[in-house]
Amino acid sequence: MKKKMEKEEFKSGFVTLIGRTNVGKSTLLNLLVGEKVAAIANKVQTTRTAIKGIVNRKNSQIIFTDTPGIHKPKTKLNETMVETSFSSILDTDVVLFLIEASSTQIGRGDSIIIEKIREAKRKTILIINKIDLVKRESLLSLIELYRKEYDFEAVIPISATNEKYKEVILEEIEKNLKPGPAYYDVEEYTDQTLRQLAEETVREKALKLLQDEVPHGIFVEVEKMKQRNNKQGEEIYDIEVTIYCLRESHKGIIIGKNGEMLKRIGRAARIDMEQNFGVKVNLKTWVKVKLDWQSNDTIVNKFKLK
Repeated sequence: MKKKMEKEEFKSGFVTLIGRTNVGKSTLLNLLVGEKVAAIANKVQTTRTAIKGIVNRKNSQIIFTDTPGIHKPKTKLNETMVETSFSSILDTDVVLFLIEASSTQIGRGDSIIIEKIREAKRKTILIINKIDLVKRESLLSLIELYRKEYDFEAVIPISATNEKYKEVILEEIEKNLKPGPAYYDVEEYTDQTLRQLAEETVREKALKLLQDEVPHGIFVEVEKMKQRNNKQGEEIYDIEVTIYCLRESHKGIIIGKNGEMLKRIGRAARIDMEQNFGVKVNLKTWVKVKLDWQSNDTIVNKFKLK
């Protein structure tokens, strides 16, 4: 008599990505999800709040949370961002801890992260990103250094821009999940609303195009988002966005000569939104000065972990 094969049990769970600023967490999240759910820019503190991305596999559903990079806080906003990152560790099944391959020692920020993981007693996978920038000997020394600090479930060296590492990471995560239900519909890939995605998209384009002193003093808010059909019967979103900044001088930089910079930000954001939303977008952008927004409780509370 043939032994009946047991059906593989469905697993689900929550996975938090954590690491210092600019180590590639958002790039990795977008790679794993296969959709653009997090803003990416080659600047620190790109992610300000905990963003979720959902991966549906044959026998599992993995819900990722991308967190703000760990840094030394200087404002109420910064404090909230760091608090959000550490709080997310407590409410997760598996932690993906990202570090850069070019590291030669465990810095203060990474030491604090390891301590928080140790306190939470969470299964953790160490992801060493940007391996294309170092030699094999350096990478092996770094792995040994971190393995002495914590008993990681696995250590996976990667380049977050390379598709070939995606399956390796997802399989390792799946091994460490428990049986459970699907928390989201299989068609969903993020818990963010279209409004939030629109704000993230505009902010990302501003981060990429503006000078270094301006980007982290901006806050983007969708004032209006309305769906309609145009004369050709095509679905279209009318979106009105305000970019808030800290100084009048910054306002001038964001708008640019003859409004050219603002046009570039708006054009790039609109193209991205149309690709992500799958519909036409009519985007209007304004710039306003709000001197103290980084210390404004109403605004800062938007970035707290919900």
